[in-house]
Amino acid sequence: MSRYPTITLNSADGVAIARTAIEPGTAVADGLAAAERIPAGHKVALRGHAPGEPVLKYGQVIGFATAPIAPGRHVHTHNLGMGDFARDYAFGRDVRPTRFVSPAATFPGIRRPDGRVATRNYVGILTSVNCSAHVAGLIADAFKRHPILDLDPLAGTPNVDGVVALTHKTGCGMAMGEPLRLLRRTLAGYARHANFSHIVMIGLGCEVNQIGAFLEEQGLGGRVRTMNIQSMGGTRKTVEAGIAFVKEVLAEADSVRRVSVPASALTVALQCGGSDGYSGISANPALGFASDLVVAHGGSVILSETTETYGAEHLFTRRAESPEVGQRLVDLMRWWEAYTAKEGAEINANPSPGNKAGGLTTILEKSLGAMAKAGSTNLVDVVGYAEPVTRKGFTFMDTPGYDPVAATGQVAGGANLVCFTTGRGSVFGCKPAPSIKIATNTPMYRRLEEDMDVNCGTIVDGEETVAQAGARIFDLILRVAGGARTKSEALDFGADEFAPWQIGATV
Repeated sequence: MSRYPTITLNSADGVAIARTAIEPGTAVADGLAAAERIPAGHKVALRGHAPGEPVLKYGQVIGFATAPIAPGRHVHTHNLGMGDFARDYAFGRDVRPTRFVSPAATFPGIRRPDGRVATRNYVGILTSVNCSAHVAGLIADAFKRHPILDLDPLAGTPNVDGVVALTHKTGCGMAMGEPLRLLRRTLAGYARHANFSHIVMIGLGCEVNQIGAFLEEQGLGGRVRTMNIQSMGGTRKTVEAGIAFVKEVLAEADSVRRVSVPASALTVALQCGGSDGYSGISANPALGFASDLVVAHGGSVILSETTETYGAEHLFTRRAESPEVGQRLVDLMRWWEAYTAKEGAEINANPSPGNKAGGLTTILEKSLGAMAKAGSTNLVDVVGYAEPVTRKGFTFMDTPGYDPVAATGQVAGGANLVCFTTGRGSVFGCKPAPSIKIATNTPMYRRLEEDMDVNCGTIVDGEETVAQAGARIFDLILRVAGGARTKSEALDFGADEFAPWQIGATV
Protein backbone atom coordinates (compact mmCIF):
# COMPACT_ATOMS: atom_id res chain seq x y z
CA MET A 1 0.00 0.00 0.00
CA SER A 2 1.29 3.47 -0.91
CA ARG A 3 2.58 5.69 1.87
CA TYR A 4 0.45 8.46 0.35
CA PRO A 5 -3.34 8.77 0.76
CA THR A 6 -3.78 8.35 -2.99
CA ILE A 7 -3.98 5.59 -5.60
CA THR A 8 -2.24 5.92 -8.98
CA LEU A 9 -3.50 3.33 -11.45
CA ASN A 10 -1.03 3.74 -14.32
CA SER A 11 2.39 5.34 -14.60
CA ALA A 12 1.10 7.46 -17.51
CA ASP A 13 -1.76 8.93 -15.48
CA GLY A 14 -2.01 12.63 -14.81
CA VAL A 15 -4.27 12.14 -11.79
CA ALA A 16 -4.40 10.05 -8.65
CA ILE A 17 -7.48 9.09 -6.60
CA ALA A 18 -7.92 10.07 -2.97
CA ARG A 19 -8.33 7.08 -0.66
CA THR A 20 -9.88 9.38 1.93
CA ALA A 21 -10.53 13.11 2.12
CA ILE A 22 -7.22 14.95 1.74
CA GLU A 23 -6.58 18.30 3.40
CA PRO A 24 -4.50 21.07 1.78
CA GLY A 25 -0.77 20.64 2.31
CA THR A 26 -0.96 16.84 2.60
CA ALA A 27 1.68 14.99 0.56
CA VAL A 28 -0.05 13.11 -2.28
CA ALA A 29 3.02 11.96 -4.27
CA ASP A 30 6.78 12.36 -4.23
CA GLY A 31 7.48 16.08 -4.00
CA LEU A 32 3.79 17.03 -4.38
CA ALA A 33 1.24 18.28 -1.84
CA ALA A 34 -2.47 18.88 -2.24
CA ALA A 35 -3.14 22.52 -3.10
CA GLU A 36 -6.74 22.31 -1.88
CA ARG A 37 -9.11 19.87 -0.20
CA ILE A 38 -9.66 16.70 -2.27
CA PRO A 39 -12.85 14.77 -1.37
CA ALA A 40 -12.63 11.01 -0.90
CA GLY A 41 -12.78 9.15 -4.20
CA HIS A 42 -12.00 12.29 -6.22
CA LYS A 43 -8.99 13.08 -8.42
CA VAL A 44 -5.92 15.17 -7.66
CA ALA A 45 -3.64 16.41 -10.45
CA LEU A 46 -0.18 14.84 -10.43
CA ARG A 47 1.10 17.34 -12.99
CA GLY A 48 -0.02 20.48 -14.75
CA HIS A 49 -2.47 20.43 -17.69
CA ALA A 50 -3.07 23.22 -20.18
CA PRO A 51 -6.59 23.90 -21.50
CA GLY A 52 -7.50 21.33 -24.15
CA GLU A 53 -4.87 18.84 -23.00
CA PRO A 54 -6.07 15.25 -22.46
CA VAL A 55 -6.17 13.94 -18.88
CA LEU A 56 -5.31 10.29 -18.36
CA LYS A 57 -6.55 7.77 -15.78
CA TYR A 58 -6.14 3.98 -16.19
CA GLY A 59 -3.61 5.05 -18.85
CA GLN A 60 -6.60 6.16 -20.98
CA VAL A 61 -8.21 9.51 -21.84
CA ILE A 62 -11.00 10.44 -19.40
CA GLY A 63 -11.50 13.99 -20.69
CA PHE A 64 -9.81 17.24 -21.56
CA ALA A 65 -8.81 20.16 -19.36
CA THR A 66 -11.32 23.00 -19.72
CA ALA A 67 -9.12 25.37 -17.67
CA PRO A 68 -5.51 25.41 -16.52
CA ILE A 69 -4.92 22.66 -13.94
CA ALA A 70 -1.97 23.04 -11.59
CA PRO A 71 -0.32 20.10 -9.83
CA GLY A 72 -2.03 19.26 -6.54
CA ARG A 73 -5.40 20.71 -7.64
CA HIS A 74 -8.77 19.00 -7.50
CA VAL A 75 -9.74 17.66 -10.96
CA HIS A 76 -13.47 17.48 -11.55
CA THR A 77 -16.37 19.03 -13.47
CA HIS A 78 -15.06 22.59 -12.96
CA ASN A 79 -11.90 21.93 -15.00
CA LEU A 80 -12.42 18.65 -16.88
CA GLY A 81 -14.84 18.01 -19.74
CA MET A 82 -15.60 15.78 -22.70
CA GLY A 83 -13.88 15.92 -26.07
CA ASP A 84 -13.51 13.71 -29.09
CA PHE A 85 -10.40 11.67 -29.76
CA ALA A 86 -9.30 8.96 -32.16
CA ARG A 87 -9.88 5.38 -31.10
CA ASP A 88 -7.87 2.48 -32.50
CA TYR A 89 -10.37 -0.39 -32.62
CA ALA A 90 -7.74 -2.95 -33.65
CA PHE A 91 -10.27 -5.77 -33.95
CA GLY A 92 -9.06 -8.94 -32.26
CA ARG A 93 -5.56 -7.73 -31.46
CA ASP A 94 -5.77 -8.78 -27.79
CA VAL A 95 -7.65 -12.08 -28.28
CA ARG A 96 -6.08 -14.87 -26.24
CA PRO A 97 -6.98 -18.56 -25.86
CA THR A 98 -9.29 -19.12 -22.88
CA ARG A 99 -7.68 -21.24 -20.20
CA PHE A 100 -10.41 -23.53 -18.89
CA VAL A 101 -10.31 -25.02 -15.40
CA SER A 102 -10.61 -28.78 -15.10
CA PRO A 103 -12.43 -30.16 -13.29
CA ALA A 104 -14.93 -27.30 -13.28
CA ALA A 105 -16.49 -26.11 -10.04
CA THR A 106 -20.01 -27.27 -9.22
CA PHE A 107 -23.01 -25.97 -7.29
CA PRO A 108 -26.39 -27.42 -6.21
CA GLY A 109 -28.68 -26.31 -9.03
CA ILE A 110 -32.17 -27.20 -10.25
CA ARG A 111 -32.13 -29.12 -13.50
CA ARG A 112 -35.32 -28.69 -15.51
CA PRO A 113 -36.74 -31.57 -17.61
CA ASP A 114 -35.38 -29.95 -20.80
CA GLY A 115 -31.85 -29.78 -19.33
CA ARG A 116 -31.76 -26.09 -18.45
CA VAL A 117 -30.36 -25.20 -15.02
CA ALA A 118 -32.11 -22.88 -12.57
CA THR A 119 -30.69 -21.13 -9.53
CA ARG A 120 -34.16 -20.31 -8.12
CA ASN A 121 -37.65 -21.81 -8.37
CA TYR A 122 -40.46 -19.26 -8.76
CA VAL A 123 -44.00 -19.31 -10.07
CA GLY A 124 -44.31 -16.23 -12.29
CA ILE A 125 -47.17 -13.92 -13.19
CA LEU A 126 -46.52 -11.78 -16.27
CA THR A 127 -48.71 -9.05 -17.72
CA SER A 128 -49.32 -8.20 -21.35
CA VAL A 129 -50.25 -4.61 -20.49
CA ASN A 130 -50.20 -2.15 -17.60
CA CYS A 131 -54.00 -2.44 -17.37
CA SER A 132 -53.65 -5.94 -15.87
CA ALA A 133 -50.86 -5.05 -13.43
CA HIS A 134 -53.09 -4.62 -10.36
CA VAL A 135 -54.81 -7.96 -10.93
CA ALA A 136 -51.44 -9.71 -11.27
CA GLY A 137 -50.32 -8.08 -8.03
CA LEU A 138 -53.43 -9.26 -6.18
CA ILE A 139 -52.77 -12.85 -7.26
CA ALA A 140 -49.16 -12.71 -6.06
CA ASP A 141 -50.19 -11.05 -2.78
CA ALA A 142 -52.24 -14.12 -1.88
CA PHE A 143 -48.98 -16.06 -1.61
CA LYS A 144 -46.82 -13.37 -0.01
CA ARG A 145 -44.86 -14.30 3.08
CA HIS A 146 -45.28 -12.05 6.14
CA PRO A 147 -42.51 -12.87 8.65
CA ILE A 148 -43.65 -10.24 11.17
CA LEU A 149 -47.19 -11.66 11.20
CA ASP A 150 -45.82 -15.22 11.10
CA LEU A 151 -47.83 -15.95 7.95
CA ASP A 152 -46.40 -18.12 5.19
CA PRO A 153 -48.83 -19.34 2.53
CA LEU A 154 -45.96 -21.32 0.98
CA ALA A 155 -44.93 -23.10 4.18
CA GLY A 156 -46.01 -26.44 2.72
CA THR A 157 -43.90 -26.00 -0.42
CA PRO A 158 -40.37 -25.27 0.84
CA ASN A 159 -38.76 -25.78 -2.57
CA VAL A 160 -40.76 -22.90 -4.09
CA ASP A 161 -38.93 -19.60 -3.70
CA GLY A 162 -42.04 -17.50 -4.18
CA VAL A 163 -44.84 -16.32 -6.42
CA VAL A 164 -43.89 -13.09 -8.17
CA ALA A 165 -45.85 -10.67 -10.35
CA LEU A 166 -43.69 -8.78 -12.86
CA THR A 167 -45.64 -5.80 -14.16
CA HIS A 168 -44.81 -2.89 -16.47
CA LYS A 169 -46.19 0.43 -17.70
CA THR A 170 -46.73 -0.31 -21.39
CA GLY A 171 -48.36 -2.87 -23.73
CA CYS A 172 -50.79 -0.43 -25.32
CA GLY A 173 -50.68 3.05 -26.82
CA MET A 174 -47.54 1.96 -28.63
CA ALA A 175 -46.36 1.42 -32.18
CA MET A 176 -46.62 -2.06 -33.69
CA GLY A 177 -43.00 -2.09 -34.87
CA GLU A 178 -39.80 -2.12 -32.85
CA PRO A 179 -41.36 -0.95 -29.53
CA LEU A 180 -43.77 -3.90 -29.49
CA ARG A 181 -41.13 -6.38 -30.69
CA LEU A 182 -38.82 -5.25 -27.88
CA LEU A 183 -41.52 -5.67 -25.22
CA ARG A 184 -42.52 -9.08 -26.52
CA ARG A 185 -38.91 -10.26 -26.69
CA THR A 186 -38.43 -9.22 -23.06
CA LEU A 187 -41.61 -10.90 -21.84
CA ALA A 188 -40.74 -14.05 -23.80
CA GLY A 189 -37.30 -14.17 -22.20
CA TYR A 190 -38.91 -14.18 -18.77
CA ALA A 191 -41.59 -16.68 -19.82
CA ARG A 192 -38.81 -19.09 -20.89
CA HIS A 193 -36.53 -18.39 -17.94
CA ALA A 194 -35.27 -21.49 -16.16
CA ASN A 195 -35.91 -19.90 -12.76
CA PHE A 196 -39.68 -20.08 -13.37
CA SER A 197 -41.36 -23.45 -12.97
CA HIS A 198 -44.71 -22.16 -14.24
CA ILE A 199 -46.01 -18.94 -15.84
CA VAL A 200 -49.44 -17.34 -16.12
CA MET A 201 -49.90 -14.22 -18.24
CA ILE A 202 -52.69 -11.79 -17.39
CA GLY A 203 -54.12 -9.43 -20.04
CA LEU A 204 -56.98 -6.98 -20.20
CA GLY A 205 -58.26 -8.09 -23.60
CA CYS A 206 -58.24 -5.04 -25.87
CA GLU A 207 -54.56 -4.03 -25.70
CA VAL A 208 -52.10 -3.67 -28.56
CA ASN A 209 -49.99 -6.48 -27.12
CA GLN A 210 -52.55 -9.22 -27.70
CA ILE A 211 -51.62 -12.37 -25.78
CA GLY A 212 -52.53 -14.72 -28.62
CA ALA A 213 -50.34 -12.89 -31.12
CA PHE A 214 -47.53 -12.69 -28.55
CA LEU A 215 -47.60 -16.44 -27.90
CA GLU A 216 -47.64 -17.26 -31.61
CA GLU A 217 -44.84 -14.83 -32.45
CA GLN A 218 -42.62 -16.14 -29.66
CA GLY A 219 -43.50 -19.84 -29.96
CA LEU A 220 -44.76 -20.07 -26.37
CA GLY A 221 -48.02 -21.94 -26.97
CA GLY A 222 -47.60 -24.73 -24.44
CA ARG A 223 -45.44 -22.87 -21.95
CA VAL A 224 -47.80 -20.16 -20.64
CA ARG A 225 -51.28 -20.22 -19.07
CA THR A 226 -53.27 -17.13 -20.08
CA MET A 227 -56.19 -15.11 -18.72
CA ASN A 228 -57.92 -11.95 -20.01
CA ILE A 229 -59.81 -9.83 -17.52
CA GLN A 230 -62.54 -8.88 -19.99
CA SER A 231 -63.30 -12.45 -21.07
CA MET A 232 -62.94 -13.81 -17.51
CA GLY A 233 -65.70 -11.50 -16.29
CA GLY A 234 -63.74 -8.86 -14.37
CA THR A 235 -61.19 -8.32 -11.63
CA ARG A 236 -62.53 -10.62 -8.91
CA LYS A 237 -63.07 -13.61 -11.19
CA THR A 238 -59.64 -13.22 -12.78
CA VAL A 239 -57.94 -12.99 -9.39
CA GLU A 240 -59.78 -16.08 -8.19
CA ALA A 241 -58.79 -17.99 -11.34
CA GLY A 242 -55.18 -16.83 -11.01
CA ILE A 243 -55.00 -17.95 -7.38
CA ALA A 244 -56.52 -21.30 -8.36
CA PHE A 245 -53.87 -21.72 -11.07
CA VAL A 246 -51.03 -21.10 -8.63
CA LYS A 247 -52.49 -23.53 -6.09
CA GLU A 248 -52.86 -26.09 -8.88
CA VAL A 249 -49.16 -25.96 -9.86
CA LEU A 250 -47.53 -25.51 -6.46
CA ALA A 251 -47.13 -29.22 -5.75
CA GLU A 252 -45.45 -29.80 -9.12
CA ALA A 253 -43.24 -26.74 -8.63
CA ASP A 254 -42.24 -28.02 -5.18
CA SER A 255 -41.21 -31.41 -6.54
CA VAL A 256 -37.82 -30.13 -7.75
CA ARG A 257 -34.64 -31.08 -5.96
CA ARG A 258 -31.21 -29.49 -6.16
CA VAL A 259 -28.49 -31.63 -7.70
CA SER A 260 -24.81 -31.05 -8.41
CA VAL A 261 -24.37 -29.16 -11.69
CA PRO A 262 -21.23 -27.67 -13.28
CA ALA A 263 -20.44 -23.98 -13.07
CA SER A 264 -20.76 -23.91 -16.87
CA ALA A 265 -24.52 -23.62 -16.19
CA LEU A 266 -23.98 -20.11 -14.82
CA THR A 267 -24.98 -17.06 -16.84
CA VAL A 268 -24.06 -14.04 -14.75
CA ALA A 269 -25.35 -10.52 -15.43
CA LEU A 270 -22.74 -7.86 -14.60
CA GLN A 271 -24.28 -4.64 -13.31
CA CYS A 272 -23.27 -1.44 -11.54
CA GLY A 273 -25.29 1.42 -10.13
CA GLY A 274 -24.61 4.39 -7.90
CA SER A 275 -20.97 4.22 -9.01
CA ASP A 276 -18.24 6.34 -7.44
CA GLY A 277 -14.56 7.10 -7.81
CA TYR A 278 -13.65 3.78 -6.21
CA SER A 279 -15.78 1.62 -8.55
CA GLY A 280 -13.06 1.22 -11.18
CA ILE A 281 -10.44 0.55 -8.50
CA SER A 282 -12.07 -2.01 -6.23
CA ALA A 283 -15.45 -3.65 -6.86
CA ASN A 284 -15.46 -3.58 -10.66
CA PRO A 285 -11.97 -5.09 -11.15
CA ALA A 286 -12.73 -7.65 -8.43
CA LEU A 287 -15.95 -8.61 -10.21
CA GLY A 288 -13.91 -8.75 -13.42
CA PHE A 289 -11.60 -11.28 -11.80
CA ALA A 290 -14.65 -13.31 -10.75
CA SER A 291 -16.04 -12.99 -14.29
CA ASP A 292 -12.85 -14.47 -15.70
CA LEU A 293 -13.26 -17.38 -13.27
CA VAL A 294 -16.86 -17.95 -14.40
CA VAL A 295 -15.67 -18.09 -18.01
CA ALA A 296 -12.69 -20.30 -17.13
CA HIS A 297 -15.14 -22.76 -15.54
CA GLY A 298 -17.17 -22.83 -18.75
CA GLY A 299 -19.88 -20.31 -17.87
CA SER A 300 -21.15 -17.07 -19.39
CA VAL A 301 -21.12 -13.43 -18.34
CA ILE A 302 -23.18 -10.58 -19.79
CA LEU A 303 -22.05 -6.96 -19.68
CA SER A 304 -24.52 -4.31 -20.82
CA GLU A 305 -25.21 -0.55 -20.46
CA THR A 306 -23.95 0.61 -23.85
CA THR A 307 -23.90 4.26 -22.81
CA GLU A 308 -21.57 3.31 -19.95
CA THR A 309 -19.16 1.65 -22.36
CA TYR A 310 -19.00 4.66 -24.67
CA GLY A 311 -15.45 5.96 -25.01
CA ALA A 312 -13.94 2.68 -23.86
CA GLU A 313 -15.37 0.43 -26.58
CA HIS A 314 -12.01 0.30 -28.36
CA LEU A 315 -10.65 -1.79 -25.49
CA PHE A 316 -13.41 -4.36 -26.07
CA THR A 317 -13.04 -4.47 -29.86
CA ARG A 318 -9.44 -5.54 -29.33
CA ARG A 319 -10.81 -8.57 -27.47
CA ALA A 320 -13.46 -9.39 -30.10
CA GLU A 321 -13.13 -12.93 -31.44
CA SER A 322 -13.99 -11.74 -34.95
CA PRO A 323 -14.07 -8.41 -36.81
CA GLU A 324 -17.83 -8.86 -37.20
CA VAL A 325 -18.34 -9.02 -33.43
CA GLY A 326 -16.15 -5.96 -32.91
CA GLN A 327 -17.94 -4.00 -35.62
CA ARG A 328 -21.33 -4.74 -34.05
CA LEU A 329 -20.11 -3.03 -30.88
CA VAL A 330 -18.88 -0.01 -32.83
CA ASP A 331 -22.20 0.15 -34.68
CA LEU A 332 -24.02 0.28 -31.33
CA MET A 333 -22.00 3.33 -30.33
CA ARG A 334 -22.91 5.09 -33.59
CA TRP A 335 -26.59 4.22 -33.04
CA TRP A 336 -26.52 5.70 -29.52
CA GLU A 337 -24.82 8.86 -30.78
CA ALA A 338 -27.63 9.33 -33.32
CA TYR A 339 -30.36 8.33 -30.83
CA THR A 340 -29.27 10.73 -28.12
CA ALA A 341 -28.75 13.55 -30.65
CA LYS A 342 -32.27 12.99 -32.00
CA GLU A 343 -33.65 13.23 -28.47
CA GLY A 344 -31.68 16.40 -27.75
CA ALA A 345 -29.51 14.61 -25.16
CA GLU A 346 -25.82 13.82 -24.71
CA ILE A 347 -24.27 10.50 -23.79
CA ASN A 348 -22.09 12.46 -21.35
CA ALA A 349 -25.29 13.28 -19.44
CA ASN A 350 -25.13 9.69 -18.15
CA PRO A 351 -23.07 10.27 -14.96
CA SER A 352 -25.71 11.08 -12.34
CA PRO A 353 -25.39 13.70 -9.61
CA GLY A 354 -24.55 10.87 -7.23
CA ASN A 355 -21.82 9.57 -9.55
CA LYS A 356 -20.30 13.04 -9.69
CA ALA A 357 -20.51 13.52 -5.94
CA GLY A 358 -18.61 10.24 -5.65
CA GLY A 359 -15.78 11.52 -7.86
CA LEU A 360 -16.73 10.51 -11.43
CA THR A 361 -16.54 13.40 -13.90
CA THR A 362 -17.18 12.25 -17.50
CA ILE A 363 -18.77 9.26 -19.21
CA LEU A 364 -15.28 8.35 -20.46
CA GLU A 365 -14.07 7.93 -16.90
CA LYS A 366 -17.22 6.07 -15.87
CA SER A 367 -17.00 3.74 -18.86
CA LEU A 368 -13.37 2.83 -18.23
CA GLY A 369 -14.25 1.84 -14.68
CA ALA A 370 -17.48 0.07 -15.63
CA MET A 371 -15.90 -2.12 -18.28
CA ALA A 372 -13.61 -3.68 -15.68
CA LYS A 373 -16.57 -5.84 -14.58
CA ALA A 374 -16.06 -7.94 -17.72
CA GLY A 375 -12.55 -9.00 -16.74
CA SER A 376 -10.03 -9.80 -19.46
CA THR A 377 -11.50 -12.66 -21.50
CA ASN A 378 -12.47 -12.54 -25.17
CA LEU A 379 -15.62 -10.83 -26.39
CA VAL A 380 -17.51 -13.70 -28.06
CA ASP A 381 -20.78 -12.02 -29.05
CA VAL A 382 -22.74 -8.75 -29.18
CA VAL A 383 -26.54 -9.09 -28.94
CA GLY A 384 -29.54 -6.80 -28.90
CA TYR A 385 -31.67 -5.96 -25.89
CA ALA A 386 -33.27 -9.06 -24.29
CA GLU A 387 -31.97 -11.34 -27.04
CA PRO A 388 -31.02 -14.87 -25.91
CA VAL A 389 -27.38 -15.24 -24.90
CA THR A 390 -26.25 -18.51 -26.46
CA ARG A 391 -22.45 -18.31 -26.48
CA LYS A 392 -20.28 -19.36 -23.56
CA GLY A 393 -17.86 -16.65 -22.44
CA PHE A 394 -18.24 -12.86 -22.42
CA THR A 395 -21.21 -11.41 -24.31
CA PHE A 396 -22.10 -7.73 -24.60
CA MET A 397 -25.81 -6.83 -24.64
CA ASP A 398 -27.10 -3.49 -25.93
CA THR A 399 -29.06 -1.71 -23.18
CA PRO A 400 -29.47 1.77 -21.75
CA GLY A 401 -27.37 2.68 -18.74
CA TYR A 402 -30.37 2.74 -16.37
CA ASP A 403 -29.80 -0.23 -14.06
CA PRO A 404 -33.32 -1.75 -13.80
CA VAL A 405 -33.82 -1.55 -17.58
CA ALA A 406 -30.38 -3.03 -18.27
CA ALA A 407 -30.74 -5.87 -15.77
CA THR A 408 -34.23 -6.69 -17.07
CA GLY A 409 -32.74 -7.18 -20.53
CA GLN A 410 -29.93 -9.36 -19.18
CA VAL A 411 -32.30 -11.64 -17.26
CA ALA A 412 -34.56 -11.86 -20.32
CA GLY A 413 -31.45 -12.96 -22.20
CA GLY A 414 -30.99 -15.85 -19.78
CA ALA A 415 -28.95 -14.56 -16.82
CA ASN A 416 -29.66 -16.79 -13.82
CA LEU A 417 -27.68 -14.65 -11.37
CA VAL A 418 -26.83 -10.92 -11.10
CA CYS A 419 -23.70 -9.32 -9.62
CA PHE A 420 -24.24 -5.61 -8.91
CA THR A 421 -21.47 -3.26 -7.80
CA THR A 422 -22.22 0.06 -6.13
CA GLY A 423 -20.27 2.90 -4.56
CA ARG A 424 -23.02 5.24 -3.40
CA GLY A 425 -25.24 2.47 -2.09
CA SER A 426 -27.78 1.27 -4.65
CA VAL A 427 -30.40 -1.15 -3.30
CA PHE A 428 -31.63 -3.59 -5.91
CA GLY A 429 -33.05 -7.03 -6.57
CA CYS A 430 -33.98 -8.80 -9.80
CA LYS A 431 -36.46 -11.67 -9.48
CA PRO A 432 -36.34 -14.40 -10.58
CA ALA A 433 -32.51 -14.11 -10.56
CA PRO A 434 -30.75 -13.58 -7.21
CA SER A 435 -28.71 -10.37 -7.01
CA ILE A 436 -25.36 -10.10 -5.20
CA LYS A 437 -24.59 -6.53 -4.05
CA ILE A 438 -20.90 -5.56 -4.00
CA ALA A 439 -19.71 -2.41 -2.20
CA THR A 440 -16.76 -0.37 -3.52
CA ASN A 441 -15.79 1.22 -0.20
CA THR A 442 -15.83 0.28 3.45
CA PRO A 443 -17.69 3.32 4.90
CA MET A 444 -20.68 2.72 2.61
CA TYR A 445 -20.57 -1.03 3.25
CA ARG A 446 -20.75 -0.45 6.99
CA ARG A 447 -23.51 2.12 6.62
CA LEU A 448 -25.65 -0.15 4.39
CA GLU A 449 -24.50 -3.55 5.62
CA GLU A 450 -28.06 -4.91 5.64
CA ASP A 451 -28.15 -4.38 1.86
CA MET A 452 -24.59 -5.28 0.84
CA ASP A 453 -23.27 -8.83 0.36
CA VAL A 454 -19.58 -8.13 -0.32
CA ASN A 455 -17.19 -5.38 0.79
CA CYS A 456 -14.49 -4.61 -1.78
CA GLY A 457 -13.43 -1.53 0.16
CA THR A 458 -10.78 -3.88 1.52
CA ILE A 459 -8.87 -3.25 -1.72
CA VAL A 460 -8.88 0.53 -1.20
CA ASP A 461 -7.95 -0.02 2.44
CA GLY A 462 -4.93 -2.08 1.43
CA GLU A 463 -6.18 -5.20 3.21
CA GLU A 464 -6.81 -7.33 0.14
CA THR A 465 -5.80 -7.62 -3.50
CA VAL A 466 -8.19 -7.49 -6.45
CA ALA A 467 -7.57 -11.20 -7.02
CA GLN A 468 -8.38 -12.09 -3.42
CA ALA A 469 -11.61 -10.10 -3.46
CA GLY A 470 -12.51 -11.57 -6.85
CA ALA A 471 -12.02 -15.09 -5.57
CA ARG A 472 -14.36 -14.29 -2.67
CA ILE A 473 -16.99 -13.05 -5.13
CA PHE A 474 -16.70 -16.22 -7.24
CA ASP A 475 -17.13 -18.41 -4.17
CA LEU A 476 -20.23 -16.41 -3.22
CA ILE A 477 -21.60 -16.75 -6.77
CA LEU A 478 -21.44 -20.54 -6.40
CA ARG A 479 -23.09 -20.47 -2.97
CA VAL A 480 -25.87 -18.12 -4.06
CA ALA A 481 -26.47 -20.11 -7.24
CA GLY A 482 -26.78 -23.12 -4.96
CA GLY A 483 -29.51 -21.54 -2.85
CA ALA A 484 -27.82 -19.24 -0.33
CA ARG A 485 -29.95 -16.08 0.10
CA THR A 486 -28.64 -12.63 -0.76
CA LYS A 487 -29.38 -9.49 1.24
CA SER A 488 -31.78 -8.22 -1.43
CA GLU A 489 -33.68 -11.51 -1.32
CA ALA A 490 -33.98 -11.27 2.45
CA LEU A 491 -35.55 -7.82 1.94
CA ASP A 492 -37.82 -9.16 -0.86
CA PHE A 493 -36.46 -6.93 -3.62
CA GLY A 494 -36.90 -7.88 -7.24
CA ALA A 495 -40.50 -7.52 -8.43
CA ASP A 496 -40.76 -3.73 -8.70
CA GLU A 497 -37.38 -3.57 -10.46
CA PHE A 498 -38.74 -5.32 -13.58
CA ALA A 499 -38.44 -2.56 -16.22
CA PRO A 500 -38.52 -3.41 -19.94
CA TRP A 501 -36.89 -0.82 -22.20
CA GLN A 502 -39.57 1.55 -23.49
CA ILE A 503 -38.39 2.73 -26.85
CA GLY A 504 -40.43 4.74 -29.34
CA ALA A 505 -43.42 7.04 -29.04
CA THR A 506 -46.40 6.60 -26.76
CA VAL A 507 -49.45 7.25 -28.95
